[in-house]
Amino acid sequence: MENTKRLEALKLALANEEKERDFYLAHAKRTKDPLGRQMFESIAADENEHYKRLVDLHKRLEERNKWPEGFSLDISTRVTEALNRLAKEAGDTPESEEDDLEAVRVAIEFEKKGEAFYARLANEAKDKAEKRFFSLLASMEREHMLSLEDTFEYFTDPGSWMEKKGGRHLDGA
Repeated sequence: MENTKRLEALKLALANEEKERDFYLAHAKRTKDPLGRQMFESIAADENEHYKRLVDLHKRLEERNKWPEGFSLDISTRVTEALNRLAKEAGDTPESEEDDLEAVRVAIEFEKKGEAFYARLANEAKDKAEKRFFSLLASMEREHMLSLEDTFEYFTDPGSWMEKKGGRHLDGA
């Protein structure tokens, strides 16, 4: 991918990551549900990390006019881990609000678009490190999407979700 096109794609990615982070933080503050709050906060933290890496990458690309050697691909996500931990620790769950469900629906669409965007950048990349970087971002957006789908299931049927995840069991006792 030529550097000018790459820089334009990164500007779009930066705007998207910032918009998504702010969306997740706003919904983390608004929701009354602890699992929903943790999910939104975890994804916001991931999106913030993506944003920081993309800012660094954009700066390096502008300076060097090529993919930077040794650019760190070490980005982790803790969304799935947070969901699993909360499933084991959760007590009574508050009634989900329609705003929570709508926020998760919107977020799922964000993540689907992000995954497709980064997958396209990976496919267009000529440099192996660049391809790996964008493939990693695509896989992280996919993990976010799957976690959000899991969260949607939790919001719509918390009892069944908790039972399935190994948290609270409904044994009739």
